Amino acid sequence: MRIGFDFDNTIVSYDALFHKVALEQGVIDQTVPINKLSVRDHLRATGREPVWTEMQGYVYGARMNEAQCYPDVLNVMRRMKQAGHTLIIVSHKTKQPYLGTQYNLHEAARGWIEKHLRDETGRVIPTDHVFFEVTKEAKLARIKQQQCDIFIDDLPEILLAADFPAKTQRYLFDPENHHNNANLTNINVVSSWPIFESCLL
Repeated sequence: MRIGFDFDNTIVSYDALFHKVALEQGVIDQTVPINKLSVRDHLRATGREPVWTEMQGYVYGARMNEAQCYPDVLNVMRRMKQAGHTLIIVSHKTKQPYLGTQYNLHEAARGWIEKHLRDETGRVIPTDHVFFEVTKEAKLARIKQQQCDIFIDDLPEILLAADFPAKTQRYLFDPENHHNNANLTNINVVSSWPIFESCLL
């Protein structure tokens, strides 16, 4: 099978890193949960949306290599590769931040993949199977162009999009049950990578 993966918040967890950076910058205190969305919601509630926007560019750029995989990502990908499946990353990501220093966010993400998604044989996902698109429409077109049999993403809006390829099985990665009340017809919801893997067996 050809298995497609979103990148941010599906392969990579930013919860601890955003909390760490927000503490370093003095814009939250320890009462804010160690969770990316909690940091975002706190900054928005206190009228600091520009701080949040600039922090995203800083984290996805200068601090990207400090981000961690979700648990079991590498082991699951390794087993999928060994089973003969083709693994593909298709992500929607701007090339530069909207505010602040103009880091190359695509290159930062590729550097993270080079460092973190490796086993004893080298890269788990080849360079030519990694795609960063600057619009959601381009992401959807790429998923179709790559003929993914399965695609996993943390955003229902991608999986429910009218242009999402009809032949591709849809998996929503939702480890914290943010979307348990959403109308997710024809979407398989999984809360961890091992559960996702078990659905493919």
